[in-house]
Order: sequence, then C-alpha cells, then structure tokens
Amino acid sequence: MENLIGLLVAVPLFGAALLLCGGRRLDGKGPYIGTVLAAASFGIGAVLFADMLGRGEHDRALHSTVFSWIPVGGFRADVAFQLDQLSMTFVLLITGVGTLIHIYSIGYMAHDERRRRFFGYLNLFLAAMLLLVLADNYLLLYVGWEGVGLASYLLIGFWQHKPSAATAAKKAFIVNRVGDVGLSIAIMLMFTTFGSFAFAPVLAEADRAGEGKLTAIGLMLLLAACGKSAQVPLQSWLGDAMEGPTPVSALIHAATMVTAGVYLITRSGAIFNAAPDAQTAVVTVGAVTLLFGAIVGCAKDDIKKALAGSTMSQIGYMILAAGLGPIGYVFAIMHLVTHGFFKAGLFLGAGSVMHSMNDEVDMRKYGGLRRYMPITFVTFGLGYLAIIGFPGLSGFWSKDKIIEAAFAKGGTEGWILGGAALLGAAITAYYMTRVMLLTFFGEKRWVPDENGNEPHPHESPGSMTFPMIVLAFGSVLAGGLFSLNDAFVKWLEPVTGHSHGHSPLSAAAVTGGTVVVLVIGVALAWAQYGRQPVPRTAPRGSLLTRAARRDLLQDDFNHVVLVQPGQYLTRGLVYVDHKLVDGVVNGTAASVGGLSGRLRKLQNGYARTYAVSMFGGTAVLIAATLLMRAV
Repeated sequence: MENLIGLLVAVPLFGAALLLCGGRRLDGKGPYIGTVLAAASFGIGAVLFADMLGRGEHDRALHSTVFSWIPVGGFRADVAFQLDQLSMTFVLLITGVGTLIHIYSIGYMAHDERRRRFFGYLNLFLAAMLLLVLADNYLLLYVGWEGVGLASYLLIGFWQHKPSAATAAKKAFIVNRVGDVGLSIAIMLMFTTFGSFAFAPVLAEADRAGEGKLTAIGLMLLLAACGKSAQVPLQSWLGDAMEGPTPVSALIHAATMVTAGVYLITRSGAIFNAAPDAQTAVVTVGAVTLLFGAIVGCAKDDIKKALAGSTMSQIGYMILAAGLGPIGYVFAIMHLVTHGFFKAGLFLGAGSVMHSMNDEVDMRKYGGLRRYMPITFVTFGLGYLAIIGFPGLSGFWSKDKIIEAAFAKGGTEGWILGGAALLGAAITAYYMTRVMLLTFFGEKRWVPDENGNEPHPHESPGSMTFPMIVLAFGSVLAGGLFSLNDAFVKWLEPVTGHSHGHSPLSAAAVTGGTVVVLVIGVALAWAQYGRQPVPRTAPRGSLLTRAARRDLLQDDFNHVVLVQPGQYLTRGLVYVDHKLVDGVVNGTAASVGGLSGRLRKLQNGYARTYAVSMFGGTAVLIAATLLMRAV
C-alpha cells in the first residue's frame, strides 16, 4: 500500500504535464483527460482509505520514501510521504471535491478556447495540494506550498485579457509571498533548534525546546497560514481572486488553497501546545477574521465576493478552533470538511447562476431565479442552510462544536471567544439569507447588458448540475455522519489528540444560543430584503456599510502602511543612487578622463618634444643629485 501513496501525487502531476505540454491535438480531449486523472487519484485515495479502516487506530500511519532529495554531509532531505488519518482526510476532500469541480468545469468552460490549459492548471493545483498534505517533512511541504501558490496565480489570472484578472493574480501571488517568508523562516528555526525539519523528530521533541524558540516558530507558521488561508492581516487577496473562472473559486475556497493554513497549524499542534503565546495569537487571528469576513460579506452585491467574505469568515472559525489546542483541533478539521461540501456547492451554484445570466454577478440584477433554475435553487439552498447552521445539516454539527470548544477554553477568554463565534453565526445567517433573497426570491430585476442582450435564465447542463447535487448531499449528511458516535473525533484523535475542556455552558445551552442568533440573523435579512422592494442600485448606506464595501479599507490600509512607505523608500534609494553612487562613479570616470586627456597631449609623436622632455628630465635629475651632495 505504501507504493500507492506516491501515485496520489504522480497521477494529477502527469495530467498537468500532459495537458500543458501535449499541444493543440489534445484540445478536444483535454477536459476529459484532466477529469479522468483527477478521478483516478480519488480512486487511489479510496483504496488507501479502505485499507486504513482495516487497521487498528494506532497502526494506521503509512510511510513511503521515494528517493533521497538532498544528501549533503550530515544534511539529508528526502522526498518522503506520510499518510495518516489527518492527511487521509485531506486527500479524500481534495481529490473528491476536486474531481466534482473538474466535471463541472467540462460544462462551464465548454466554449473557452484554452480549456485544455485550464484543466492542466487544475491538475497541477491538485498535485501541489496533495504534495503539501502528504509530505512527511516541512521542507517537502514547502515545495507543495509554493506549488499551490503558483497554480493559484495561473488560475486566478487565467483570463489574461482582463486587466482585473491579471492584477488579481499578481496580488494573490505577492501577498502569499509574505506568508511564504514566514514558513521559510520557521523551517530554518526548526533545523537550528532540532537539527531536522521532519515531522517526527520536530513534533516529538517540541516540548523539550525553549518556549521562546517555539513561540518564534509558531508565529512564523501563523504568518504562513495567514497568507494561504486569507486571514487578517494577509486577507486582501481573497476577494480579488474571484476574477478567475468560478470553478477556480470553488477549488481555492473549498478544497485546496485556503485550507492549507488550517492543515499547517493542526499538523504542527505539538509546537503550538508548547508555545501558549503563539497559540493565543492563532486564536486572536481566527476570532478577528471570522468577524471581519462576515461583515465584508454583508455589504457585497457581487455574489462571488459575498461568498469570498463568507470563506474568509468560515476559515476564521477553523483557525480559532485550531488555536484552542486539543480542545479544537478535531473540530477545526471537521468544519473544514463540511465547509468543503457546502462552500463548493455554493460557488458552483453561483457559477450556474452566472452561466444563465450572461455572466452578471450583481445580485441586485437577479431576483426570482428559483422559478427558472429549480435544481440550482435547491442545491444552493441546501448549501445556504448548511452554512448558517440550520439544525441537522452539516454546518450545524461542525460549527456548533467550534462554538462549544470556544466556551470550553474557560475564563474570560472563553466567554470572549464564544461570544465572537456566536456573533459571527448571527452575521452569517444575515448575509447568506441576503444572498438567497436577492438571487432566488422577489421579482425579476435583470436588465439588458451593455450590448443590449437580455438574460434568459435557464437551468445549467447536467455536467454542471450533477456535481452540485452530489455536494448538496454532503452539505446535508456529512456533519451528522461525522458526529454519529463521535466518529470523526475517534478518527482524528490518535493524530491530533483531543480534550473536552471545561465549558461553563452545557451543549444544549450552546445549541439553543446558536439557533436563537440564527433566527435573529435570518429575520433581520428578511425584514430588509424579503419584505421590501430591492433597488437595482445599492443605497449609499452607513459609514460601516461603505467601509465594508471597500473590504473594511484593507487595501487602503495596505497602501498607507506598506505601499506608500515602500514608494518613498524606493524614491530615496533612487535619489541616493543617482546623486551619490552615480556621482562618485561618474566623478571618478570624469577625473580619470580629464587627467588622461591632459597626459595625452604629452604623447604627440614629435621627436623634438620627446628630446626636450628627456633633456628636462636629465636636468632635473642632475640638479637633484647636486643638491643632495651639497646637503
């Protein structure tokens, strides 16, 4: 079975190489080749999962060394894979949801001339993310980490003819480089502290290292997670990433890129458990981001950007749970998986709506689409109910557990974190109900586009609705199945550990509180958007609303704090270069040139000049000799 682990990565990587290098003769077959290879990787994962279930819970980890990558003296880095319960969870999510997104893309990208390349990039994305979660050491994880960054850049900017897409791709790439610096520094600190960057020795010896070093490593890992998972303060790229094709949004937001930070923190749990300050930083980032993303989602009229704010918020829940340590690790991953189902379904549903509305993204120009798109309405609606935590659906089981874990932190911190999580749940119910009402209810508000073409809403083809239906089943059933007899807790506990904590509130009280705030959020949205006519253009709104439309001024903050100082620094360096460095260099050159010009006049080629020079020199030497003798 160990030999199959490498195939998980090799199969989609082969697909990427084939589709990107195979030439135009594969144009017609490219989408199907990419989809079949993604499904093959899922099939391999299913076989390994079945084998893992047949083993004892403490004997499920598999290890496979492919080759020695960097053997230099005492330094050794291997291309080696580790498959345990945690990485297996990600393998099934990445390949399963990824395959459904491939199938959806067959219909969505049917008329795109570059669809072969698009599917090559999708396969590359899967391969990089699988490498990230299967690596048995941080250095190989870093290779997958960078591969995910590259693939996201290629997919976000896929429609290069749009300046906004090219800008968004560069923005995502640059912001993520900041986080990547954190990961590289963390790996260096690990090597200097533990003499290794493999998971086994680093995590086993973490509690023996100094707290200061572990705090530094933890903070650098958190910086890396903030970049990939779009957490404060490195969240600014996520909304702009919607410029890519909608399947890309589903892949990034549900199954791959933004989940990488949650995986990194959970995998490095032993480090954070021994570094309380770093753990507190993780919790703080998660709590701030879950509210930040929720507020941004309330003000967006672009359906994809509203869902992007939602992703930021939901990943914030996961980061908060991961920061709670053994109390929350399991529930962070549980919510990550359930979120993979309902968020992928929501994005694919949004793509279905856009597909029938001439690529219109403004929800104020939708309305009443449930009559024209019944399958999209039902599947999107189930994803909506799941994300707001409607009792019995997937989000209810996973998000409620995070809220319980937050209160179980205990003390004032527990009340603050639990209160933030409850407030986030209320805002989630509000903005997601707003999305549902603006899109599927009320009277139709669509108008002809700039070319005079009026949308004719219709249901999407089967290649697009089939993945949405499958994901809707996951949105409904996954959370309940995971919670049955604490199945998911028992599955991950041998890897992540688990502690119940000491909550001041009973589980029933927390559940009651989440249901109450859910009803309040839905009622507020209904009062504002269900009972009143929706204007086609958004009113000016309050100061907070205007700030939320501009992503709570995150780009303005970055411009003032980072861009402008950088520009001033660059201008200063240019001035120093021109005036000082160039002045010295040019002045030296001018001096040598001037002296050379003057000396050149002595070398004029006339014999009489040279004779006079020799005579003068002789006279000087004689005079000097006589003077020295006289003295």
